[in-house]
Amino acid sequence: MSQRNPGISKGVDWPLVWIWTALCFIGISCIFAATYREGDNVLQGFLSLKTDYSRELLYFLLAAVAGVFILLIDSKFFTATANLSYALGLFLLLLVFPFHSRVKGTESIIRFGNAFQLQPAELCTVFVNLALAKYLSRIETDFYKPRSQLVAASIALIPAFFSILQNETGLALVYFSFFLVMFREGLSPAVLVMGFSFAALVVATLLLEKNLLALILTGIAAFVIYILRKQIKRRKGILLAIVGIWFICVGVQRFVVPFMFDHVFKAYQVKRMYDAIGKEYIPKNAEAVQEIEKKAGGKKTDNNYNVSQSKIAIGSGSIMGKGLLKGTQTRYEFVPEQSTDFIFCTIGEGFGFVGSILFLGIYLVLLYRMVTIAERQRSTFSRCFAYGVASVYFFHISVNVCMTIGLAPVIGIPLPFMSYGGTSLLTFSIMLFILIRLDADRQMVLR
Repeated sequence: MSQRNPGISKGVDWPLVWIWTALCFIGISCIFAATYREGDNVLQGFLSLKTDYSRELLYFLLAAVAGVFILLIDSKFFTATANLSYALGLFLLLLVFPFHSRVKGTESIIRFGNAFQLQPAELCTVFVNLALAKYLSRIETDFYKPRSQLVAASIALIPAFFSILQNETGLALVYFSFFLVMFREGLSPAVLVMGFSFAALVVATLLLEKNLLALILTGIAAFVIYILRKQIKRRKGILLAIVGIWFICVGVQRFVVPFMFDHVFKAYQVKRMYDAIGKEYIPKNAEAVQEIEKKAGGKKTDNNYNVSQSKIAIGSGSIMGKGLLKGTQTRYEFVPEQSTDFIFCTIGEGFGFVGSILFLGIYLVLLYRMVTIAERQRSTFSRCFAYGVASVYFFHISVNVCMTIGLAPVIGIPLPFMSYGGTSLLTFSIMLFILIRLDADRQMVLR
């Protein structure tokens, strides 16, 4: 029988803890820089709990307490309660429908008085990660069978479905990052290829005229047939496969994408996609116009304006930046949502290109450390959970940064440990500390 860890620090990966601490303090500093105004009493601002940076400091202290508590828990607790926590997460998502509060166009938040609010769609990523790791680590789970893959996909996508119903499409997309975990555990690369190909086809449909795109797809199919002409002579099935793929691509371009834009996505979501590729979206009816205006909260600004101001802020930082409290774009509220979705602008304007690269380097080290930890686990549960954490972090980081520089639609994805928000900070911290706790017992085989 293995000896129990005698202390909280036994086996703890301290580099991860220090990276977490550094990112949290950088985040608080950036929120302070984005919301501080000349003449404000800094000490009073931090003690009042009425400013964003003071509340973020409180959330950091709560996250630290939660982290210590997690490090004191037996690792087996997480495997034993994984399914129960998933059920709790679904319950919280369902609880949103009768008790939600509408905040900035989303209906996914539950308010508890004026001081605290909870966004279950964000917190539920922790529970999904635990449940998915639990399922993939079962002895009876043969992940190479389609049935097991469908069950694993359902575990990830059911909360995504509820998130979409709550007008939280951005967070719903986060759940698709768990497919990277499934890919590590044996999911066919063809699934990921089809997913990325579909996304590329959607973008191409927006960029190109439909007849031109159809001709390009036909040309690509003809070129592939010419390249594989010798193999096709031996195996006629290759030709049928190429023709079938061409037929599906043209069908998606002609019928599926227009149907999605007209009946699945909301008008403001379609507008964000057009904004991301630099094209103007013309609503088809008055109802769509009203929906876009309602999402904007009656403001005249739109996503083109938001992203343009974000680019100006980042570009104005030049090579070395203006300094933390010297940025004009972020200090004087030219950038909308500058303490949440567009917090990266504060880094870009204050510390310039060099500072932004160094900052992203911290994230790169964090992700590399997570993958390294994942690969040294003896337990399938711990490995799957570690890859789940890395996948969620990677999705948030890449999408948020791309949002601020105009390479992705504005979908409300927070930057880990940087964007203001209690649920966000607690969720990312809890996920990270569970990973640290599991890694501390990496010699154990958890199921």
